[in-house]
Amino acid sequence: MEIALVLFLLLAAVALFASEKLSVDIVTLILLIILTGTQIITPAEAFAGFSSDFIIILASIFVIGTALEDTGILDFLVNWLMRHAGHRPNTLLFSIMFFPGLVSAFMNNTTVTALFVTPIVGVAKKMRASSSKFLMPLAYASILGGTCTLIGTSTNVAVSGYMSKAGYEPFGFFEFSGIGIVIFMVGIAYMMTIGKRMLPQTASVGLTTRYNIKTYLTEILVQEDSPLIGQVAFTSDLSKMGFRILNIIRSKENFLPDYRTRIRSNDVLLVEGEMDDLIKVKETKGIQILADVIVEDDLVGGDIRLAEILITGQSDLLKNTIKQVEFLRRFGLVVLAVSRQGETIRTKIGDVQLQLGDLLLVQGSGERVEHLKTTQHLTVLGEFKPILFKRRKGILTLSFFIVAILVGSLNLLPLSICFLGAAVLSVLFKCISTDRAYQVIDWRLLILIGGMTAFGMAMENTGADKFLANAIVNLLQPFGTIVIMAGFVLLTVFLTQPMSNAAAALVVLPVALQTAIQLGVSPRTFAVAIMLSASVSLVTPFEPSCILVYGPGKYTFKDFLKIGSGLTLLLVIIILVMVPMFWPL
Repeated sequence: MEIALVLFLLLAAVALFASEKLSVDIVTLILLIILTGTQIITPAEAFAGFSSDFIIILASIFVIGTALEDTGILDFLVNWLMRHAGHRPNTLLFSIMFFPGLVSAFMNNTTVTALFVTPIVGVAKKMRASSSKFLMPLAYASILGGTCTLIGTSTNVAVSGYMSKAGYEPFGFFEFSGIGIVIFMVGIAYMMTIGKRMLPQTASVGLTTRYNIKTYLTEILVQEDSPLIGQVAFTSDLSKMGFRILNIIRSKENFLPDYRTRIRSNDVLLVEGEMDDLIKVKETKGIQILADVIVEDDLVGGDIRLAEILITGQSDLLKNTIKQVEFLRRFGLVVLAVSRQGETIRTKIGDVQLQLGDLLLVQGSGERVEHLKTTQHLTVLGEFKPILFKRRKGILTLSFFIVAILVGSLNLLPLSICFLGAAVLSVLFKCISTDRAYQVIDWRLLILIGGMTAFGMAMENTGADKFLANAIVNLLQPFGTIVIMAGFVLLTVFLTQPMSNAAAALVVLPVALQTAIQLGVSPRTFAVAIMLSASVSLVTPFEPSCILVYGPGKYTFKDFLKIGSGLTLLLVIIILVMVPMFWPL
């Protein structure tokens, strides 16, 4: 009777996870309440999974990853990589897969994908190439890169935590890096050969409006300590950052640069660039964005936002210049840049005569931006709080993270203490606020992992794991151990389509471990195979990283099915061949 109840709850959980009618944490908590109420598990067993040190590791990584993102250090590294990625399609494709995959070995792959999407769309636009040729490879690489280390995905951490609770040795930080690197490199090779030919060629119309890839005119003052001084205008660092120098104002003289013009100190450069690039250049040493007046120090800290506003037909600003309307005095906002569809503006921002449909990129306090929404003269199209590059805090956070990885991987201290220490130091040094640290932790995932660990204990207490293991062994034993392991691997791949990877792995794992025991083979081999198979399921776009590129790449469900199925099958074969080599049965 208890076995039947547990198996019914397992099927119900899978169905609810797949339907998404209830969030995964609520489903997990309902399971715990029923299992505890029926006395299948004790309250201590129900909550034992939440005391695992791997819960601390995951929570700490959420905090560290957000601190790296909020300080702008990741954004800085991403843009540096994109500038040096090369502009040949094959070189760019390799870079787009290799570097994000490398980063995702130590960070959440969804975050890594999100960081790279906009820069890649921008690079594709400049190359006059379809972003669909690059975004799916980006998502796949970030997912596969997570197979290289223990913290690469939450699935790895969850499986290692379950193994520890079940009485087995937890996984080492780099224990499966060998096979993870093979999986990652095979994924790159596949996408650069077979996959590349199947990637769709979609039109890039609409990407400009939807993803803020608009060209804006702005003025940049070259300061005396700027590395731009002496550089040829057309090949300067600004051009490498994606800017086009339209005019140079030097000693009140306004002229168009040619191939010999070199930049001098105190030059004012009229440049055209994309919104994201304008935000980043604000933090570049030696140059300063100008508006109708120079941005004052009190406008670059605190609750400062950027807003994109539209000049409407009802605006009394029409036909006047920004200088004439005294925009700063009237609205308390600084105009950083101007965008006009279908026309290149070559005059100073203050002298731009505003027209219907002009877009202004303005900066100011949140209060002033909110007030702007009440006026009939302008329409606020969107606003956001810019991520500025806080170099010192970013480097500090990155240093804490690297030290935690080194100390933990060398077993000098427990991994949980290492990552918790890095997270606490990030808060102490104000790289991330305490409130923000609590907000960014994915509590639903932690509840899922802790609760499903307890569910595994319920299967063990009732003998449900042995019941299922016996059924699988009786069915597949004539075909050999590898075929049985393959059955579990394919089941995990199948379950990751409607469920999260971590949930699928934790559902299959208890039965797989018991099956290995009954066969007299190593449970660790089965555990590694299931863990890796949960991370190579690329058949559908339901994985968060794939969802992020689905819209920008204008993909269809069929695209993922066609390209991902072949790659998933290839990686499953690699797992079945290589796992027994690294972890003998």
